[in-house]
Amino acid sequence: MKLLLIILGCLGAGYFSLCLALRLGQNRLIFKPSNYIQKTPAELNLPYEDIYIKLSEKESIHGWWIPAQFNSDQVILHCHGNGFNVSYNLGQARIFYELGYSVFIFDYRGYGLSKGNFPSEKQVYQDVQFAWNYLVNTRQIKPENITVYGHSLGGAIAINLANHNQNMKALIIESSFTSMGEMGKYVGYASWFPLKLILTQKFDSINKLKNIHIPTLFIHGESDETVPSWMSEKLYETANEPRELFLVSEADHNNVATVSGLEYLDIVQDFVKLLTAKK
Repeated sequence: MKLLLIILGCLGAGYFSLCLALRLGQNRLIFKPSNYIQKTPAELNLPYEDIYIKLSEKESIHGWWIPAQFNSDQVILHCHGNGFNVSYNLGQARIFYELGYSVFIFDYRGYGLSKGNFPSEKQVYQDVQFAWNYLVNTRQIKPENITVYGHSLGGAIAINLANHNQNMKALIIESSFTSMGEMGKYVGYASWFPLKLILTQKFDSINKLKNIHIPTLFIHGESDETVPSWMSEKLYETANEPRELFLVSEADHNNVATVSGLEYLDIVQDFVKLLTAKK
């Protein structure tokens, strides 16, 4: 009996230690930054300008400003997902460029050439606000001409930005999730750990959407094995009008535009035309 109590005590202490480690270090599980620049816009024949937004002596945000090929005042602020950096997301930037937008694609602190602490939910929210302020204050771009695009975790970051800047033109949220808590339930962590007690990186998009009155286009691959497409359906159902939902039957997490091809371009163009018609 005494041995059993010792074993149970050790197991309990180990479980508590694991829960504490998850609470304190969960951002290390969520964010997967890389400092390796795979390629630049030039390698995709895109014109660009290196942008550095200085935050302090040791902190800065790096991004690429890709000016529109036509005389357009419309801008995409691009928020990438949790992995790698901007150089791995240039394919999506080129799509918006070909649609006639200028694009500002940037890295959160800790990613790519951006300098600063390892990312956290609070920090990436700050970073996207700095990127927004750069466009509005430095480049003097009207907020109503800025559409914010977010992929996966970037979708949650874009939604949080919209919650604090409701004068933007629109949101395009691709392959994103409802909340980190619901993602935890989806992958099964909720049955192992008390998520409500240990979850600090919440990314609670579903509740923020209730307060957002910005036209939003949700895009998702129905064969997504990373984030299930029903989460975008749930986000769509929660969002205020005007809203659109585009599901691609055979697309996974990172290839929606590739699989859907010209239909992807048509959906985005039709969404923009709808916004223009309603002005």
